[in-house]
This record gives sequence, C-alpha cells and structure tokens, in this order.
Amino acid sequence: MTDLPQPSNNHSPSEPGNAGKPRRWSSRYAFLMTSIGAAVGLGNLWRFPFQAGENGGSAFVFVYLVCIVVVVYPVLMAELAIGRRMGLSAVGSTKEMAKAAGHSPWWGLVGFIGALATYLVLCIYGIISGRVLAFAVASFGGGFPESGGMPAIYDGPFRAFLWQSLFMIITTLIVLRGINKGIEGFTKIAMPAFFAMLVCLSIYALSTGGAEQTLTYLFSPRFDQLSPQVMLAAFGQAFFSVVVGGAAMLTIGAFLSKEANIAQDSLVISISDTMVAFIAGLMIFPIVFRFELDPAMGMGLIFTAMPMAFSDMPLGSIVGGMFFSLAFLGALTSSVTMLMLAAAVGEEQLKVGRKKSVLIFGCVAWLLGAASIFMPHLNEQIDFFSGQIMLPIGGILISVFAGWIAPKKWMREELSGLSDHAFSLWRMIMRYLAPILVGLVLVLGVWARIQT
Repeated sequence: MTDLPQPSNNHSPSEPGNAGKPRRWSSRYAFLMTSIGAAVGLGNLWRFPFQAGENGGSAFVFVYLVCIVVVVYPVLMAELAIGRRMGLSAVGSTKEMAKAAGHSPWWGLVGFIGALATYLVLCIYGIISGRVLAFAVASFGGGFPESGGMPAIYDGPFRAFLWQSLFMIITTLIVLRGINKGIEGFTKIAMPAFFAMLVCLSIYALSTGGAEQTLTYLFSPRFDQLSPQVMLAAFGQAFFSVVVGGAAMLTIGAFLSKEANIAQDSLVISISDTMVAFIAGLMIFPIVFRFELDPAMGMGLIFTAMPMAFSDMPLGSIVGGMFFSLAFLGALTSSVTMLMLAAAVGEEQLKVGRKKSVLIFGCVAWLLGAASIFMPHLNEQIDFFSGQIMLPIGGILISVFAGWIAPKKWMREELSGLSDHAFSLWRMIMRYLAPILVGLVLVLGVWARIQT
C-alpha cells in the first residue's frame, strides 16, 4: 500500500498498510504546528535578517509585508485547497484536477516546477542547517572564539561536508518513519519552545542597546531605497519563508481533514511565520549595531552576531546551545517537509516504493549540497535561482491554475470559510493581481540583476 494519499470522493487518503483507514493529521494543532514548522525555519532566522540587511532594511520589510498580505496568503489558501481536494502529491493533484476539469494533464507541470524549486532549496538548506548543528555542539562544548569566528569543529570545507552529511542523514531517517510517527511528534513540542526562545532572546537583545536604531532600520519608511532588485528579493523571501510556490503546502494539504477551515488556518500560518521573521530581526540587529557590524554582511549575521551575544551573557554557552538547537529543530522540520514532497512525487509518478523514493531523493540532495560546499559559486547560484526565480514562478503558476483551471465550484467548496465577497476577491487575486504583480516584479528584478 502506498504511503501517499489516494484520490477519494470522501477525502480519505489511506494509511499505509491499513486499507481504508483514513490518514489525516492527528489534530488541528498537529497540522498547524507541522505547517508552521515547514514555514518557520532558517528562512526566518538566517535568510530574512541578511536579506533585509542587504536590501535597505525598511524598504525591504515594506515590500515583504505587501507580498505576504496581497499574494502569499491567498496563494497559501490555494495550495491547501487544491491539495485537500485531490489528496495526491503536488504533481498528481494539479494533473488530475486539470484532467477532471477538461484541461491538459500537462498542467501537472505546475506542481512539478514548484516541487523542483523546493527540492533545490533543500540541497543548499542542508549546508546551512549542518552549520547550525555544529554551532549548537560548539556552544554546549564551551562556546565560541571571542571574535565570533568559526568554531574549530566546523572550520574548513571537509568539516562542513561532515555536518551537512549528518543533517541529511537525520532528515532522511525521519522521513523514512513517515508523517505521523516522525514529523508530528517533534513539531508539536519544538515549535512552541522555538517561539518562546526567540521572544526571550529578542527581549534580551533589545534591552542591551540598539533598540531604537533597530526599529528605525527595520520599520522607518525609506521608499527612496525601493528598487526592482529590492522588490524581487522581498518577494522571493516571502515565498521562500512561507514555502508557497514550492508546492510543499499543496502536499501538506493532502492530509487535511474536510472540517478544517483553510482560510483561518492559512491566516494563522502566515501570521506566525511573519512574526518569527520580525522577531528574528529584532533579535539580531540590536546585536549587529551594538558590535558595530555591517547589517549588509550577508549570511554571516546569524553565525557572527549571535555568538558574540552569547559570549557576553551569563550562561551564554548554554543559552547559545539552546538557541542553535532550536534553530536546528526548525531547520529539520522544514527539511523533512521538503524531502517528503520530493519523495511523494517520486513514489507517485515514478512508481517506486516509498522508502526507495525517500532514499533516492535524500541521496541526490546530499550530493548536490556537498558539491556546493566545495564550489561556493554553485551554492549562490542555486540559492538565487530557486529562491528568487523558481519560487515566484511557482507562485505565478499556482495562481493561474487556481484562478483559471481549477473548477470554481470545487474551490468554493474547499474555501467555504470565506464569505461570498471574500471568495470573489480571492479569485480575482488568483486570476489577475497575483500573476501580474509577481510577474512584473520578477521581470524587473531579473533585468536589474542582469544589468548589474
């Protein structure tokens, strides 16, 4: 029996090895923690602060918020609705829904492109996540160099390769255990603890100085810094952070019960993810300004600024170890979802067993990530192509699919929590606003990058 949900008139995907037994998220809490865990991760802690720092601070934040409200939230609803309706992988759901509506099965490419984008993110995600794990171990082992430099256990490409390999092994083993026995268990505990630690650390960071400068940097309007590149970076980060456009939420939605209110749950997920991103900024930038670091220093913010803070606080090694441990759990939750998505497509479309599909896609992600360690330029290219090109393209395609291909009646039934007026507005966004807006930003941003 396949581990994937199967098409069903009563929305009842089957539990592997238990024919006819419904396989759903065990509770709304489990679904929300899993979905938030898939969205919340290093994209918030690591990527949001350095993207904001490199792209004008408040200008970036403004565009990011607009994208979350106007595009990401509606697209998130679309992905969950399509996934729940069809009960298949990202590719299977889009292909079968298109066929049922009398359209070409080639519309399955919508799910494929999104899944490919997410998979490429996973390939480089393992590198950063391995570093997070190494920093957790280093912190519990006695802390960091006073300069905030790289701990000895991670220094050099070979050690980085070992930590990346360890992270991918852990990710693969969890996915092999399945959804209910693997991902639900630790997300229900890890995500609340993750939120609590972030809040505590942000309060500490703001209390030590730099609060006013941080708030000005992140939230004071500086529209003169808006540019196509800033807008593209903000849109890419919004899609990356909430993992829409990458079909992960479409796959998660396949296991969602008919009773769930998709509109409400999508709002909770979007708000939670945005809160974590802002808290991460409020946590990191006071430290950046206190130590007179460059806000545009890039990916090193979390790995330079935070160790400095931990070395300067009582019991800093313990607190630092806990912070990086929780960051690791957030990263692990996201990576498990990414690999689950790829394995689901492989199992369903390539007709291979679940475990075999998990092992194949886990090994390929590990190998591509390892290659990126020894070829940093490849890492940068994959990050840009997947995060700022493919995910927005995926968002455009899923918007077009939901607005023009998916049967209106089916979408109305899945989004029954919306009023008629709200549903009409949602459909207008899917058909016109989201594709045009994201497409325009994508074209202008890519052109500006080519010019520079």
